[in-house]
Amino acid sequence: MTTVESAAAEFARRQQSPLQRIQHLLHARPWLSPLFLLLIAFLAFFIATPTFLTANSMGILLQQTAVVAALAVGQTLVILTAGIDLSVGAIMVLSMMVMATLAKDGGMPGLLALLIGLALALAAGALNGLLVTRLNLPPFIVTLGTLSVYTAIALLYSGGESIQSAHLPDILNFLGDGFGIGNFRLTWGIVLVVLIYIVVGFVLSQTAWGRYVYAVGDDPESARLSGVPTKRILLAVYTVAGFIYGLAAWILIGRAGAATPNAVPDANLQSITAVVIGGTSLFGGRGRLIGTAIGALIVQTLQFGLSQMGVDQQWRVLATGILVIVAVAVDQWIRKVKG
Repeated sequence: MTTVESAAAEFARRQQSPLQRIQHLLHARPWLSPLFLLLIAFLAFFIATPTFLTANSMGILLQQTAVVAALAVGQTLVILTAGIDLSVGAIMVLSMMVMATLAKDGGMPGLLALLIGLALALAAGALNGLLVTRLNLPPFIVTLGTLSVYTAIALLYSGGESIQSAHLPDILNFLGDGFGIGNFRLTWGIVLVVLIYIVVGFVLSQTAWGRYVYAVGDDPESARLSGVPTKRILLAVYTVAGFIYGLAAWILIGRAGAATPNAVPDANLQSITAVVIGGTSLFGGRGRLIGTAIGALIVQTLQFGLSQMGVDQQWRVLATGILVIVAVAVDQWIRKVKG
């Protein structure tokens, strides 16, 4: 940039109003607004319920966040490509019930049952990707359909019955175990979620594949003309997302202490909410996993804090819905930023 261009840019910056400066800041770092919201939520619930910020409560909050946070990673990948996945909860439940049923009723070794469950989740994600890329169907329609398909298969395969942890091998229950620091307790499921974020975050920010994912979401036609294999990238995104949903199934077994076909009925809403609140644009091409992690924490903090206050479930759902609308409105405003 020349001296004249630098001076012009500096002059333009000084001409901006405070609101415009905030808009530009959030455009460059979309995770800042959810971080501010999370701090406000923590402060509000601490004032309302002093037990909220205790070590025991924080440990429980993180354990409750683990499953949604894992699902939100896969959802983030899909939304970065300007798609959406409504089948996240169904894939997770299908994978979970296959793992548990094979181990309990099929007498299969726990490790093999786990691997088959993960492979099935990967295949389910790949099927979503094939329908999107080969038949050119809208992701919303594809995953709306597979939501019903995968849910029905899970119910038919398991007979609609829950399987308690006592009937499952140790490896399937492993992620529910953990370690404590005083009253603060972490499970291995939380550790796995952190590892997922580190690995996927590195891939998105430091590899060519990650740059391609953003390019496809920002402008698929321009990406294609630039030599990006857009269809292969989309297929890989849905396949990787499916595998991550399988990991979430494993985490859920440890967290819930059982495998049940009715687990986390609002998983789709919660994962989408976490991603959108975290600053990832529903229109693709913009967002970071750090924002998704903060968004998942916000969703569960809201649920956990309102629960401690004795607020009915219906009002908690209402609050989540309002958060989604506000987050999308903020995203639209940020996208209007001018250079």
